[in-house]
Amino acid sequence: MKWLAPIPLSIKLPLLAAAMMVLVGTVASQQVLRSLAQVQDARIQELARMHVEGLSVALGPLVLRHDIWEVYDTLDRAAQAGEGRRMVLTAVADERGRVLAATDPRRVPMDSDIAALAGDAVALDNLSVDGASPVVSLLAPLTYQGRTVGQIATELDVSDLLSERRQALLFLIMGNAIAIGLLSTVGFLAIRWMLKPVTTLARQMTETQGEPHPIPASDIPQGDGEISRLARTYNSMVGAVAAKAEAERRLAERERFVALGRLSSSLAHEINNPLGGLLNATDTIRSFADRPEVVRQSADLLDRGLRHLRDVTRATLDQNRMDPETRMLTPDDFEDIKLLIQPEVSRLALDLEWSVDPSAVTGCCVPAGPVRQIALNLLLNACAAAGQSGRVGLIACAKGGTLILQVTNTGPAMPKPALDRLLDDGPLSPGGGVGLRLVRDLARNLGGAINHVHENGETRIAVSLPTSWEAHDAEG
Repeated sequence: MKWLAPIPLSIKLPLLAAAMMVLVGTVASQQVLRSLAQVQDARIQELARMHVEGLSVALGPLVLRHDIWEVYDTLDRAAQAGEGRRMVLTAVADERGRVLAATDPRRVPMDSDIAALAGDAVALDNLSVDGASPVVSLLAPLTYQGRTVGQIATELDVSDLLSERRQALLFLIMGNAIAIGLLSTVGFLAIRWMLKPVTTLARQMTETQGEPHPIPASDIPQGDGEISRLARTYNSMVGAVAAKAEAERRLAERERFVALGRLSSSLAHEINNPLGGLLNATDTIRSFADRPEVVRQSADLLDRGLRHLRDVTRATLDQNRMDPETRMLTPDDFEDIKLLIQPEVSRLALDLEWSVDPSAVTGCCVPAGPVRQIALNLLLNACAAAGQSGRVGLIACAKGGTLILQVTNTGPAMPKPALDRLLDDGPLSPGGGVGLRLVRDLARNLGGAINHVHENGETRIAVSLPTSWEAHDAEG
């Protein structure tokens, strides 16, 4: 029955209903034909009984006297009177089975054995119109005054009964065909109408294009039936999915802002320290304006401090501004990430291990913005996990057409809420790291994968990204 699987339900149900109607029609036709056959058998038996009984009354004395001519004359008169009736041939025999007379002497000669005529003959109670022949044969005893004095063999024409049976069969076939055709059409339309909500539900589920849409209220049947409840349940699920997606989007935005807040706090300390030195340099210039060497040293200090502030500001802008065009990743982006993470590393007195392969990064065709977000969020969480005087690291290399970013830290293992945010797409549980769900979304949008390992007191998170992002995006 596997061949039925591709057929839509709106087709299979009418076909099943039509098959059941064909079965019912066949059974009903058999019952009608059986009833008609029983009526016809009863009719032919009644006619044969009347024929035999009438001949027995008329021929009984003649057979006892072996009056052959009177027997023949009686049969001839009976045949003449019964012209147009069913009797085709009748023969009368004595007690020994020798023919005394027949309506067709040439076919059944006198003094012949009646058994030759009655080879296929049956008794009166077994007489039946079986449809094999238009003539049925009957062999019955000739009884007179309670005594069997001979035998009567007769052939009866039942062609009209067979014609009536064939006509009834034809009418049944035509009637059943018309009824089945009409009922199948009506059933098909009715089932299609009843299954319209299911068809709409299937279409809504298969043509979502990543965003399910609710079933319009006009397409939901009235009442509280199973299909109505199914459609309303689906609409509730669509609403819940949309609410979940919106909540996760807002949470990702909030986590992004939390990460930026932490980064801004670190950058504020990074900027504030040089500002103190710059202000001292300006005071020195004002106080010792007449000493060129002091002024030159102070100017050099001002230049180094301002350049450092410029680099920090530029890196911050590159990290957070939204470029109208996608810019591909370069080794300078990792230098910016290192500059941005350095204040947090210094604040926590962390040991930073940095290994970036410039040739691998240069050969990649990956957008810079998402990669910077991924690396910075993972490094911020690694710094928080490593704690005071811990160790964090970043490795960027290419392997087999894949850009691999690996962030490590010597802190404790990641808790389950943080792992759920980083590795799963399910609902978010309370707790977890900052920006980890954003990292997963960004990696998934780039066609990448995330792997997490914690062993020997070190946590390693590896993000694998296709180096040919444009080709991957085109395939998706």
